[in-house]
Amino acid sequence: MTVSRGGIGTENESSLHRALKFRYAGPGRTEEARGGYVCDAIGPGGEAVEIQTGHFGALKNKIPALTAEGAVRLIYPVIVNKTIELYDTGGNLLSRRKSPRKGSPWDIFGELIHAPSLILQRDLTVEIALVDVLERRRDDGKGSWRRRGISIEDRILETWRDRVLLGKRADWLRFLPFRGEITVKTLAETARIREVLARKALYVLEKAGLARKIRKNGRSWVYLVN
Repeated sequence: MTVSRGGIGTENESSLHRALKFRYAGPGRTEEARGGYVCDAIGPGGEAVEIQTGHFGALKNKIPALTAEGAVRLIYPVIVNKTIELYDTGGNLLSRRKSPRKGSPWDIFGELIHAPSLILQRDLTVEIALVDVLERRRDDGKGSWRRRGISIEDRILETWRDRVLLGKRADWLRFLPFRGEITVKTLAETARIREVLARKALYVLEKAGLARKIRKNGRSWVYLVN
């Protein structure tokens, strides 16, 4: 059997990923081969645990392979509060600040657009882990142009706040404020999220069969949620 990691290797593993891996493994095992892949952990009850901090496109094949062997818990960490420390190349602390952005469970839809079919995958529980983190950056000129060359070196778990469990159809429909007809605009206004995120949420729910387009109202689609 050829075993594929299907995700980040331990040599590039962030402190956040590692902390969550050992939290969910408990007295179980980590880095375990299953279904032709290596999952992050096997929980005490035998449930496979996969922690995904990026988009879910890489999981399209991995999750079905894991669920074919038994129950799987997919952990998606959402950063509620982030503290950013910036260091120079000599290791000296240049600044420390709080990020103004606060994550919410809605953020998961930004990742699910790459694999909306995961929503109703049999034997899969999606768990949103709400956490606070410390992000360490280095002004080394090697990072993204969006950060003006500053690299992100690590993300460290500071506080584990809460979790949101999503498994059945009803769990996912809890995101929507009401049943019946809804548009991107009304969802954004009612849920108090950006329209771009509301659009992704309705796209994912439609692809998963939990909502459907029924007509257009001007240039906007009207969705029906049962």
